[in-house]
Amino acid sequence: MWSVLDGNEAVAHVAHRLSEVIAIYPITPASYMGELADEWSMRGRTNLWGNVPEVVEMQSEAGAAGTLHGAVQGGALGTTFTASQGLLLMLPNMFKIAGELTPAVIHVAARTVATHALSIFGDHSDVMAARSTGFAILSGSSVQEAHDLAAVAHAATLRTRVPFLHFMDGFRTSHEISKIRTLSDDDLEALIDTDALLAHRLRRLTPDRPVLRGTAQNPDVFFQAREAANLFHEAVPSIVQSCFDEVAARTGRRYENVDYVGSPEAEHVLVLMGSACDTVEECVADLTERGRRVGMVRVRLFRPFPAAQLAAAIPPATRTVAALDRTKEPGAPGEPLYLDVVAALAAAGRGDVDVIGGRYGLSSKEFTPAMVKGVFDALERGTAPRPFTVGITDDVTHTSIVPDPDYTIDGGDVRAVFYGLGADGTVGACKSSAKIIGEETDLFPQAYFVYDSKKSGSVTVSHLRFGPHPIKAPYLVDRASFVACHQFSFLERLDVLREADVGATFLLNSPHGPEEVWDHLPREVQETIIEKRLSLHVIDALT
Repeated sequence: MWSVLDGNEAVAHVAHRLSEVIAIYPITPASYMGELADEWSMRGRTNLWGNVPEVVEMQSEAGAAGTLHGAVQGGALGTTFTASQGLLLMLPNMFKIAGELTPAVIHVAARTVATHALSIFGDHSDVMAARSTGFAILSGSSVQEAHDLAAVAHAATLRTRVPFLHFMDGFRTSHEISKIRTLSDDDLEALIDTDALLAHRLRRLTPDRPVLRGTAQNPDVFFQAREAANLFHEAVPSIVQSCFDEVAARTGRRYENVDYVGSPEAEHVLVLMGSACDTVEECVADLTERGRRVGMVRVRLFRPFPAAQLAAAIPPATRTVAALDRTKEPGAPGEPLYLDVVAALAAAGRGDVDVIGGRYGLSSKEFTPAMVKGVFDALERGTAPRPFTVGITDDVTHTSIVPDPDYTIDGGDVRAVFYGLGADGTVGACKSSAKIIGEETDLFPQAYFVYDSKKSGSVTVSHLRFGPHPIKAPYLVDRASFVACHQFSFLERLDVLREADVGATFLLNSPHGPEEVWDHLPREVQETIIEKRLSLHVIDALT
C-alpha cells in the first residue's frame, strides 16, 4: 500500500515489526525512530509474531548497545537506533556482537561526528568510524530504499549470523517526507528464514544448556579464531543479494549490492553511496540523453565490500572513476570508499582506470546537479584536483571543483518554498500538506525542512515538491514556482525571493493590506518582484 512517511518512520515501521527487544537512547536525528517504537509498544502494537516489543530506554548510547548485546545473546531479536557520537559509544559492544557472530541490527541516521565543532547535521563520518567492527553495512539512498533495506538487514542478519548496520543520510533522508510502497506483514514474514530464526534461538545463553562464551584468549588461539569467521563474512554479499531478489519478486523493486546507471560506453563514472546517488542518477540520465558518455555506480552493500561486483559494474570503456565520500579522514591517502574502489579495480586488473577521490556534502552541505556536472566536466578536462572537494570554495588548499552555475534539473511539477519561524506552524503545515497531497491524490510529494540547531525561534525553510511521478531530487528547491513568507520582518534581512522562478507566485503574510503593502516592501524586494514578474498575494494570517 502507498504511505506518506519520512525516512525515520519508514525504518521504524520495519524495525518494530521484526524485533522483540528495542534498546533506545534519543539522539538527533535518529531519536524519532526510537520515539515511534516506544509509542507503538506503549499502545500495544505487536510485532510479526503477535508480541509487543519490549522497548528499553537507557541513560546512554553505550547502555543501549549493552542492552542490545545482552538481548541478542539471550536469543531475542534485537535492534537499536542511533547516530554520530551515539554510534561511537556503541563501538565496544559492536565489536563483541560481531565477533560472537550474533544476529542484530542497528539503524543509523548517519550524522557528522563532532570535530572542530558540533554539528547535528548529516554525513557519513559516524558510519565510517564503525567499518572495522565486523558489522555488515547497508546504505539506503531514499525513503523507499531505507524502508526496504531495513527489512533486508533484519532478514540477512539471521541468515548470515553477521550483525548489520543499516544507515540512511541524517536529515536528508531521515526527515524527508515521501510517498512510498510499504512492506506488508506477509512480505516481511516471507523474508524471515524460520530455520535461521530457530537456530538463533538455540544458540542463546541459558542455564539449561551451559556453553563457554566470551573467554579471554592468549596468542596461541586468538588469531586462528578471528580468521575462522571469514566464511561467514564472505557469504554476506550473496545472501544479501538473495534477500534483494526476494524483495523484487514480491514488490517489483529491484536492488543490487552494486548498481550501474548510465551509458554502457561511459568514459567517466562516479561511485558513491547515500541520498546523493539520486542526484547523480538524475544528472547521468540527462547528460547521456545529450550524448555525454557518463555513468554512476551506486553502492548499497558497503561491508563486506563487494569488490568483484563493483569492478564488473565499471564499463570497459571507462577511463576515469571519481569515488565520492561524504566524510573526511585527515592524514589518510584517501577516504574509505575511494580506497575500496582503488583496491577493487586493482584486484580486477583494471589498471586502465584512473581513480580520483573527492569529498562532498559534509554536515549536510548541499550537493546539487550543478555540482555533479561540474565534477563530470572536470573529469573530462582532466583538471580535477587530487583529491578534490565540491560544494565549497577551498581558497586554502585549492581542492575545489567549480559547479556549472547554469545547469539545473529540478524534479517535480510544483516546487514551493515556505519561510517561517521555528514553532510558528510553518513546518507542521507543510508536513500536513505533503501528507494530504500524497494520501488524497495520485500525486507524489516530497517535503524537506531546513532549520538550524537553535530549533524553536530560528528561521525555518520548508521545501515542497509534488508531481505525477516519484521525485528523486534530494537537494533544496532552487527554482520555486511558489514562495511563501510567513514573517513580514524577514523581508528586511533575508533574500526570501532568491529561489523564486520567473513568473512564480509570492504569498506574503502581511499586516498591510493589498492597497498599501507595496509601499512597505524593501526596495530590493520590489525590484525582484518586477524583474522576475512575480504574482504577489498578501494575507493577514495573524489577526
